[in-house]
Amino acid sequence: MQVDKTELAREFINLVPQARALQLEITEIHDGIAVIRMPYDPALVGDPDTGVIHGGAVSTLMDTCGGAATMSHPSNPGGTATISLRIDYLRAATPGQAIVARAECHHVTRSVAFVRATAHDDDPDNPVATATGTFTVEGAT
Repeated sequence: MQVDKTELAREFINLVPQARALQLEITEIHDGIAVIRMPYDPALVGDPDTGVIHGGAVSTLMDTCGGAATMSHPSNPGGTATISLRIDYLRAATPGQAIVARAECHHVTRSVAFVRATAHDDDPDNPVATATGTFTVEGAT
């Protein structure tokens, strides 16, 4: 039986309470690539004086996007979990704007998937953050 990886990734996000609370929405997913949008929400502001979204929300967005990219990779039979995630915050996100993450699962071994991701608000060429991570590959022994 063929597994619909796109649907599996969407279900995964809908089952994670934190992803639901952040209103994460998959806008693209296929063959090891995922794009997820997080709308601006004043409840997620980390600094009330600036209106900038808290870094923890950006971290969750990038982690979830990396997992979705891993789940959609043709070499991964299904689920995943984060092994490690390194995030470099490059600048504060623009208050009032949604943040979009794009992750690519660029290499898969028998047990580990390797992912690169970026997050931006209005300009993909001016990222808010970049990330590299490793994720488990389902069925590995």
